[in-house]
Order: sequence, then C-alpha cells, then structure tokens
Amino acid sequence: MKGKMSPMIILIIVLAVLLLIAVGFGVTQVASLKSEVNEARLQNEELQLQNEQLQLSNEFDMLNAEFQQYEDQAQRLANDTILAKYTAAKAKVEELMKELKSEKVKSQARINELQNEISTLKGLLRHYIAQIDSLNKENAGLRAENQEIKDQNQRLSSQVQEVTRNNETLSERMTLAEKLNVTGVTLTALKKNGKVEKNVTKAKQLMVTFTIPQNNSTPVGEKVIYLRIVNPEGQLLGGAGSFSFEGKSVPCSARKSIEYAGDEIAGIKIYWDVNTTLTPGDYTVELFTDGYRLSSRHFTLKK
Repeated sequence: MKGKMSPMIILIIVLAVLLLIAVGFGVTQVASLKSEVNEARLQNEELQLQNEQLQLSNEFDMLNAEFQQYEDQAQRLANDTILAKYTAAKAKVEELMKELKSEKVKSQARINELQNEISTLKGLLRHYIAQIDSLNKENAGLRAENQEIKDQNQRLSSQVQEVTRNNETLSERMTLAEKLNVTGVTLTALKKNGKVEKNVTKAKQLMVTFTIPQNNSTPVGEKVIYLRIVNPEGQLLGGAGSFSFEGKSVPCSARKSIEYAGDEIAGIKIYWDVNTTLTPGDYTVELFTDGYRLSSRHFTLKK
C-alpha cells in the first residue's frame, strides 16, 4: 500500500527520538555533575584555606607566647637598638595575629606571605633569645664573681674580727694584770678609844682594813683608795666628796692616799667617823682606785 510507512521505519524513528532524548538528558546530567564537582572543589579549597589560616593563627599564638616568655629579660638588654628591634618584631606579631583573627586572609598567596613572615620573626626571636642568654650568662658570671668577692670580704672581715677579739682579749688581760688587787678586807666597829665595839649602835668609827699584794705589772706611784660604805637601809655613809668611775661622779665615804712601789702593803686602814646612830644589819664595803672597783664585800654588824 502506497503512502503508508512500514513498521520498520516507524521503529527506527522512535529509536532515534529516544536516543536524542537520552543524549540530551546525559548532557544535562554531565553539566550538573561538573557544576557540583566545581562547587565541591571550591568548598574543599576554602576548607583547606581555613585550615591553613587556623594553623597559621596557632603558630602566631605560639610565637607571641615565646616573645612574652622573654619579655622581662628583654627589658634588661643593654643595647637600645636591639631592644627597639625586639619591640618592633613583637608588635609585628601582634599585628599579624589581629589580621588572622579578623578573618581578612582569604587567599593562598596571603597565607604564603604570612608563613614567610613567621619564618622571619622566628629567626629574629632566636637571635634575641641568644642575646638574652648571652647577657644572662655574663650576668651569672658577674654574680658569681661578685659572690666570690663577697665571700673573700667575709673571710677577711672574720679574720679582722678574730684579730680584733684577740687584741681586745690581750688588752683586757693586760688591763687586768695592771689592776691593783686587795685581799683580806674587813669591816670593824670601833669605840671612841679605838677598841672594837661589838654593839654597832654605840660605834664611834668604822674601820676598813685590807692588804695590797705585790704586783709588778701595776704602775707604781701614788694611789688614792676610795671607800664606799652602804648601810642596811641602802644609804651611803658619805662625807668625803666624790670620784670618777665609768664616766660618772660617784660619792664616797672616805679616801686614803698611799705610795705603791709594787711590793705588798699589809694592814692598810681607812676610817669613817660615825655621825649618826648606826643600825645593825648587812653593810656593803667597796674599794676603788685608778677607775677600777677593787672589791665589794658584805659584812654583818650586830647590836
């Protein structure tokens, strides 16, 4: 039959249309996949950039911490130029950290620049640390030297003190050797005729006797012996003026001059005339000469 397509042709046409539809769909899918791939790649690159930025920020944090660690020591740098460079480098670190935290870094090129900045600043920090360590070692050496000098001075001071103590001891021994000694000190109450009065309330005189032993170290010459008698009430039996003792003027009961030639003088007597009624009890007798207290004894006089 004319004008009528065969089933074979119709089938071919249908297949051709289906093929075109399939090709069109495939092209559309490929384009969509390409778009998704590109978007995924961009997201990946952005994530990598953010990761590098975060790592960079951490490196700057650590670098800044190192600068802070040496902050106090850096202030002791004697060289003003080095200190100025250190301060500038530290300020640069803070500036770059501020840039990172403000999220202005959006390119790999800037990331690379900042990594180079970190390398440079790390080198500067190592240089400054070396300077600081050198100064610390120098200061440690000076401190050790200073301590050694202090130790030497301490040893010398100890030696001087020891010599001084020895000299003082020697001087004290010499002084003690020169000191006039007295022995056999007694206190006796006397009657008007000079005989012993057993009842102190009736005494007309008090007599103190003593002996000066031989002493070749004592300077010879006139010696004034000062006598102090203190009654049981703690009052001085005075009347003979005063004398100098340990920078003070001390009143005395009586005094006596003797000529000392280095030999023993026995039976020396000093009298005090009674001018009031004496009371029984404990009396203190003291003897002085040449600025020394020669003796201090207690005697009981009865009624």
